[in-house]
Amino acid sequence: MVLIYRAQRLPFAWWRSLLLLALSLLTAANAWSWGAQGHEVIAAVAWQRLTPPARQEVSRLLALEPGQTLVSIATWADEHRSPATGVWHYVNFPRSSCNYDPVRDCPDGRCVVAAIAHQRAVLASQADDAQRLKALKYLVHLVGDVHQPLHAGYQDDRGGNRFQLQAWMHARNLHAVWDSGLLRSMDLDNEAVASLLEAMPVASHAPDVDPVHMAQESCRIVGQPGFYPDAGVNAAYTQRFTPVLRQRLGLAATRLAAMINAAVVQSQGEQNRSAIASLPLLPSSPVTSTDREK
Repeated sequence: MVLIYRAQRLPFAWWRSLLLLALSLLTAANAWSWGAQGHEVIAAVAWQRLTPPARQEVSRLLALEPGQTLVSIATWADEHRSPATGVWHYVNFPRSSCNYDPVRDCPDGRCVVAAIAHQRAVLASQADDAQRLKALKYLVHLVGDVHQPLHAGYQDDRGGNRFQLQAWMHARNLHAVWDSGLLRSMDLDNEAVASLLEAMPVASHAPDVDPVHMAQESCRIVGQPGFYPDAGVNAAYTQRFTPVLRQRLGLAATRLAAMINAAVVQSQGEQNRSAIASLPLLPSSPVTSTDREK
């Protein structure tokens, strides 16, 4: 009772400070990557585009943690972020160039481009199922991240996190606008957004699944005139860039599915090759004249 009484007697300034602190922590968390909705929608559409063998293999791996789905693991990498893995979610480019230079932009493989390549390789390998499931979790998330333009933005403003503006009556930063603000402004649930993405035309040729190209695409979007708004995010900004947002989500889903499909084919191919290599050699026998006649 004493504790409750004291809580009620806290000055309003204290409550206001606590509220602002909570809101700032929430904003910081949301600024990590696409909001949960973006990642979940990408995973949902990707699932629809998996081949039957890939679905079977993904389901088999997910069964290691009963109840999990491709959608439910889409935010796992954010929920289990650490100082070591935090750098896997983005890549920084200089303002002068969107041409990826691994030495300059991804030292020691510490960026989203290298992380995607590594996790895809693990999923496609003969690693044990626990390792491959973990790689799948990272791949689902990081492919989404690299399609968020500001995850391949500029280092000097931390991918738009330091670019403050007014949007939807709230003080925000540009990174948060692209993480969740634009998508939230569509006012659609996951199923509706997924339906929009599934209706988008898919290229007839094989999708480009090179993470370098994905990152460079995002960087070039950031470099477009008007991407950094002169005055807050208004209706004109929303109208111009919401189609770009939908395109990036759709591309992420298509490419994620293509990566998983290819990884499963490669992994099962290696299994078959290993099985064949392990077979005992047939005993050799001398060739007789009868054999020659046959």
